[in-house]
Amino acid sequence: MIDLDSLKFDEKELIPAVVTDFFTKKVLTVAYMNRESLEISIAEGKTCFYSRSRRCLWRKGETSGNFQHIVSIKADCDRDALTVEVVKDGPACHLGTDSCFNDYVFRSGELNEFSLDGLYALLKGRFTEKPQGSYTTYLFEQGIDKILKKIGEESTEVIVAGKGGDKAETVFEIADLTYHILVLMVYMGIPLEDVIAELSKRHIIDHKVKQQKMQ
Repeated sequence: MIDLDSLKFDEKELIPAVVTDFFTKKVLTVAYMNRESLEISIAEGKTCFYSRSRRCLWRKGETSGNFQHIVSIKADCDRDALTVEVVKDGPACHLGTDSCFNDYVFRSGELNEFSLDGLYALLKGRFTEKPQGSYTTYLFEQGIDKILKKIGEESTEVIVAGKGGDKAETVFEIADLTYHILVLMVYMGIPLEDVIAELSKRHIIDHKVKQQKMQ
């Protein structure tokens, strides 16, 4: 652990803090801290920032309830910037979005990275806009029974492919199953973060069980 005295605050006694989601690693927001807000953040275990516009301290979530519980705070090699890993209670952005970073200034046409977050966001768009001719729209319009039926069918196909030992076919069927599960999650309003958080809890439990067996 480094001493807070080694941190380099700027001429206004502030230091930038890049806040990231502990589970998804997504950048949530960039804010500023002064010495007092940093000490409060450490003492309370929740993010507290300094508002440059209002010129006062503000605790994230004090009005919205969207608190950010701190997992770790790291300084960069120059000690003039921080990253803050958090587990958040709700949207990070005041606009109600998961992250403050949503609008592309530039994006390479050659390297379009796929992510479950991106697919989930696409499916949410289908749920809201329901464009005609979309299979996803069809599923949403048919409702929960149809979605669950498709998940049952795709689960069976995964089992058949896995039992047959065909890796390529199994991967194909797992992809189909994953897609339909994401459709269910969007339909039910279950964010990816909830599933990731649940898996993280099980990882911790599994780790403890292994330790107990070794003793």
